[in-house]
Amino acid sequence: MASKKEKIYYATGRRKSSIARVYIKPGKGNITVNGKDVNEYFPHATLVLDLKQPLTILGVEGKYDVTAHCLGGGYTGQTGALRLGIARALLLAGEDRGALKVNGMLTRNPRAKERKKYGLKKARRAPQFSKR
Repeated sequence: MASKKEKIYYATGRRKSSIARVYIKPGKGNITVNGKDVNEYFPHATLVLDLKQPLTILGVEGKYDVTAHCLGGGYTGQTGALRLGIARALLLAGEDRGALKVNGMLTRNPRAKERKKYGLKKARRAPQFSKR
């Protein structure tokens, strides 16, 4: 049994209407999302590559185990939220801030769905105009 306690770092990431609670700890590079392996949870390999970007930039892919709980939104939003959460957690773990900052990993993407306005069909889509 291990006598020394492992340090676990926690951070939150948000994107669109998704929220990701991310926990990282020193390990072998396993990534678990909502109790499933990351390749099993996300349907496309490009999404997995996207969320691994902060780890790849710092070259610590096999150094940390990532456990995340995502809720809300779709796969793209959850991937973006996870990526931000991982980057923030890596900062707490003492990794290089400069490399993450230069590559835009620490900036929250503010784009979200615009609200619907009254008199319109969608946020900006007006009803079809008829002369007669």
